[in-house]
Amino acid sequence: MLHSRVLRYIDEVARSGSIRAAADRLNVAASAINKHVLQLEQVIGAPLFERLPRGLRLTPAGEILLAHIRRTLREYSEVEAEIRDLTTLESGEVIVATMNGLAGGIVPKAAALFAGRHPRIRITIRVMARTDIVAAVAAGEADLGLAFNLPAHAALETVAAFDARLGAVVSPAHPLAGQDSVTLAACLAHPLIFPDRRMVMHDLIAGSFTAAGLTAEPAFQTNSIEAMKQIAASGDGIVFLSRFDVAEDIRRGLLVHLPVRDGDFAWNVLHVVCRERRVRGLGVEMFCGDLVRVVGLV
Repeated sequence: MLHSRVLRYIDEVARSGSIRAAADRLNVAASAINKHVLQLEQVIGAPLFERLPRGLRLTPAGEILLAHIRRTLREYSEVEAEIRDLTTLESGEVIVATMNGLAGGIVPKAAALFAGRHPRIRITIRVMARTDIVAAVAAGEADLGLAFNLPAHAALETVAAFDARLGAVVSPAHPLAGQDSVTLAACLAHPLIFPDRRMVMHDLIAGSFTAAGLTAEPAFQTNSIEAMKQIAASGDGIVFLSRFDVAEDIRRGLLVHLPVRDGDFAWNVLHVVCRERRVRGLGVEMFCGDLVRVVGLV
């Protein structure tokens, strides 16, 4: 590190209260340390230490510089640790807790991107309910979580949040597929595919129809995102999902995602959460970065 020797000299002199004591602790000649202190004072243009009969005491300028030195040394130690941690990227595991729709598209895409650079790290994808995702990441049973509308938790950091409001998802052959956007009233003319009542999305969607003064009677209900997508892709049904749920299906030309014009239809937020930075490893940090980049491109 540039000037690391000088920074450590100043730090030790401040701790020891004398150049001789610092020299003994560092196993360096006292004259060498004194020379560097004098040179640094000349460059800065102010004394760093008061020379007292019983030792040295920091001046105000010295206190400012020492705070910078210790911050620099601490940050450099963290960098050294991260560089050493690069060796851990030769093995290990990253556990991702997510929802079933996301587990079928975005997460595998990010995992494939990461595995291309770090093939010896195993990526484990676990499908869980929303509240279980928060509990698993907070407890260290999963390294990061990707899900919609995650509640805040003191032990978790929200790494990223994306607008994920729901839209009408139809097959490319659907009568509405060629439109730029649709209304809920127009959707009523086609079979509706709703999430199971136990899913959070059910209330989001049903509540939006009610707020628009419309009565929606779904032709299909299921707690499987994959089943919803398959039904929509196979006929004239309409399912209401976010663009993140169907990103891979859109890329393959199997489904079309249409914004809904009725106000703030089915507001939704996609969260990426991890435990606090100080307790997550480099592999998790790097995979999290890949995941956020993949989500951001959708």
